[in-house]
Amino acid sequence: MPPTLERLVLQLAKLPGVGTRTARRYALALLAEPETRMAPLAQALQLAASRIRACSACGNLDEQDPCSLCRDPKRDPSRLVVVERVADLWALERSPVHQGLYQVLGGTLSALAGIGPEALRLDGLVERLQRLGTREVILALSATVEGQTTALYVMDLLAPLDLRITQLGQGLPMGGALDYLDDGTLAAAFRARRQAGEADSA
Repeated sequence: MPPTLERLVLQLAKLPGVGTRTARRYALALLAEPETRMAPLAQALQLAASRIRACSACGNLDEQDPCSLCRDPKRDPSRLVVVERVADLWALERSPVHQGLYQVLGGTLSALAGIGPEALRLDGLVERLQRLGTREVILALSATVEGQTTALYVMDLLAPLDLRITQLGQGLPMGGALDYLDDGTLAAAFRARRQAGEADSA
């Protein structure tokens, strides 16, 4: 394999869920039609790299800072959803269940991976909630050990504030990530949110 092609395969293989074999297939598919596949992809990647940035307020990805969601006067600042990643925000935006704002943490706490609170987008969250006049924070974190550990940490962080803290309810499978759920399941979990820290009824 030529070094240039090998480099392309190595870069493709770094993408989530893409192994070496899949990366080779992608590389061959791109090279089979360089003018209609490879050139437009290269242009789109360059454009995204130069224009897309993380919103300084919520962590969403956009071409402007603050992002279009934070700047939208129609969004309800009294309700804010905390999610792990931008993919989770996009999953919620597919469904009309939430018209408020977001906070993207950028991951979850993990002692095994050495990810502590300082690695998450938590700085200024309390101040932001107070400034917005937020009355409800919805913890839309994955039903994993790391997700629930992070939820408990955020609950403790926000405990001194006079606001309602809820979590997604039924319909969210144990170990499930938001961006893998269908819109109906996600909407059901959102509507059935419960007071954070409460156990599901038997």
